[in-house]
Amino acid sequence: MTYIRAEIRDAAIGVGIADTPEGLARISMPGCAASIWRRQIGSGFQTWIDALDPSHLPNGRLVLRPADVPEAVRHLCDIAAMENAEERGWLENDIAELAERFAEIMKVSYLRLRLDPISTNACRKFHIDALHARLICTYRGTGTQYGISRDGQDPKRVFTLATGAPMIMRGTLWPQSPPSGLLHRSPPISGTGETRLVLVLDPVFDLDEVD
Repeated sequence: MTYIRAEIRDAAIGVGIADTPEGLARISMPGCAASIWRRQIGSGFQTWIDALDPSHLPNGRLVLRPADVPEAVRHLCDIAAMENAEERGWLENDIAELAERFAEIMKVSYLRLRLDPISTNACRKFHIDALHARLICTYRGTGTQYGISRDGQDPKRVFTLATGAPMIMRGTLWPQSPPSGLLHRSPPISGTGETRLVLVLDPVFDLDEVD
């Protein structure tokens, strides 16, 4: 596990970088704004998903128990008429495993799951999410961009998450302070012809507050 920490005025910023999935739990450490599982997806899967017509990428937003994720993702892939190949099975299993691990880290029984094919400049402004925490993983296309902000303005140094690397980020509702200073955005891709496939997982602490 590599732990990067820098003091910026009154904001402590830390990013935990791990080579195993267990390292994602680093997000619970004091001063850790984000944890990243630094992995490389097999070239066979990447070639397969990059070649798919964007219309066959799964798309959906659901609130569900982690145990129900495998069936739900399978259903979303069926709706998109995604090719029933070995690579699709890997994708479904990987999403299910990330959901289970994230729920364990957050200690919740429900998650909000979003699978989103993106071809526009969605969320192109740097920001921090108004929630407890979020897991994001880009399976196709350019990964999420993030950086340190001193005053809420755009970061001067921007990092791009590797395709296939899951990242958990704290949001504004995380109970620890001072603010982390870590902002992120979707990479601007409008006009490039690129279509990303992004997985987003949010913890659900109270089903009555789900909109």
